[in-house]
Amino acid sequence: MDVIMQPWPWYVAGPLLASVLFLMLFFGKTFGFSSNLRHLCSMGGAGKTAEFFDYDWRKYKWNLLFLVGTVVGAFIASNFLMHNHRVDINPKTAAALVEIGINPDVDSYVPAEIFDLANLGSPKTLGILLIGGLLIGFGTRWAGGCTSGHAISGISNLQIPSIIATIGFFIGGLLMTHLLLPLIF
Repeated sequence: MDVIMQPWPWYVAGPLLASVLFLMLFFGKTFGFSSNLRHLCSMGGAGKTAEFFDYDWRKYKWNLLFLVGTVVGAFIASNFLMHNHRVDINPKTAAALVEIGINPDVDSYVPAEIFDLANLGSPKTLGILLIGGLLIGFGTRWAGGCTSGHAISGISNLQIPSIIATIGFFIGGLLMTHLLLPLIF
């Protein structure tokens, strides 16, 4: 269990990821998570009202199984494989979080100031979630995939649009972190 619960070095995790991507490429599959949302909508009958969802989602059952495995794996990891210790973050990051009103000295990966259920009653929190969800949904559709699909699968296939999208993701993350997040909080 200690091997599973510790971070894996790059020389183990990297080749494992590369071998998975090679196998997916060999079998004609591409890695991406956001496409599951499209499959779920198609499965639910959205193809009757929108042409975008009118396709045979059964060809992508393997990707839906990946979605289920991710949810089950996250549950197992968070309930059975987590260390009960403080999250180690850079002291400069901790100081920046304190400046905007977020307490980094907690035993959680998600700050209560943002993710606590009690905050759902706040119009500010609801607005952030609504606008953020719309931007992520629109951006994922506009970019033709999510960060995992472009950054992992697309770049490994040397796709120029994936390289451009990944650069955009990083720029957006930096802008959000350094410009917008301090304004919001």
